[in-house]
Amino acid sequence: MQCNISRVRNVLGSEPTTAVTGRSSAMRRWLKLEPRRRVLSLALQGGGSFGAFTWGVLDRLLESDRVAFDAISGTSAGAVNAVVLANGLAQGGPAEARRQLEHLWKRLSRAAPLASLGAATATSAALELSTRVISPYQFNPLGVNMLRDILMAEVDFARLRKASPVRLLIAATRVTDGRLRLFREHEISVEAVLASACLPQLHHAVEIEGEWYWDGAFSANPPLRQLVVDSKTSDIVLVQISPEQQDGVPRLSSQIARRAAQIAFNSPLQKEMEALDDMRALCKEAGFFRPAVCRKLERLRLHRIVAEDSIDGLNHASALRLDWGFLSDLKQSGYAAAAQWLAGPKARRGPRQSGKARAYGT
Repeated sequence: MQCNISRVRNVLGSEPTTAVTGRSSAMRRWLKLEPRRRVLSLALQGGGSFGAFTWGVLDRLLESDRVAFDAISGTSAGAVNAVVLANGLAQGGPAEARRQLEHLWKRLSRAAPLASLGAATATSAALELSTRVISPYQFNPLGVNMLRDILMAEVDFARLRKASPVRLLIAATRVTDGRLRLFREHEISVEAVLASACLPQLHHAVEIEGEWYWDGAFSANPPLRQLVVDSKTSDIVLVQISPEQQDGVPRLSSQIARRAAQIAFNSPLQKEMEALDDMRALCKEAGFFRPAVCRKLERLRLHRIVAEDSIDGLNHASALRLDWGFLSDLKQSGYAAAAQWLAGPKARRGPRQSGKARAYGT
């Protein structure tokens, strides 16, 4: 019995679980206004400009008067969406969060090279090619990052550290050993978000407290197991934007590089899903004296909103594209997918198979 309990904890992973504090006064006021809100935790995957799909999902969830949020984990673009969402909720509630998310993505599009000239597809293709030949320490020796200026202008990090309306788990990967680092809401900073979104082919590594970090997608994309442990709610919505499926074998070097990146950035999520399966199986063997995490897993409803289910050809698109037409299409697809999820009770009943990974709900 004790052996099974220890195995459950080992599968859970080594990331420490901090004490869950009470919700901020802003969140309590929000929930008090609408006692029938359904509380969700969100797991937001990274995937470059495909994060505009997540923006659409969040826009629809924020529009609903039946939804509130407990905790949000995010990686890369998911981390950016998460902190802007939290900032908007802190400053004015759901309507302000929707406004700030739209403003963020418009700023990202305007800042993209040549996007306003309609050359975004060619630019992103050229950028993908150049990053396989030239290091960012060569083509960008000063380490200029447009995202830093945008985040500094959009997000009040000091306010979030003091009183975030939602709990945050932002993933980054330590360069020295490849291990996951989770930044909580009381640790959140512009450096933490930049570290989470630091593709080493494009940006210099980000230093925080003497450690160097790369994109969180290498280690947790997004953090799922720890979110399950930390969440007070049993409903977790995973927004998955990095394409999993591929028809045929890529043959051009650009296609090979893109597919290899998709596999690499989906692998941590697939492993976390398998770990949840292992945890559930071990919990069944734990008997009456099973740990609290087992009781939580029994109540868990893990829902998935998957971008490639809504967008044809996403696996062939570049995650570096930031032209407004492309981002708008992604946003509209995310909005429609979230609306369908909210309207579809059958999609939220019981386990189903999704590819080779088991999900609980949809």
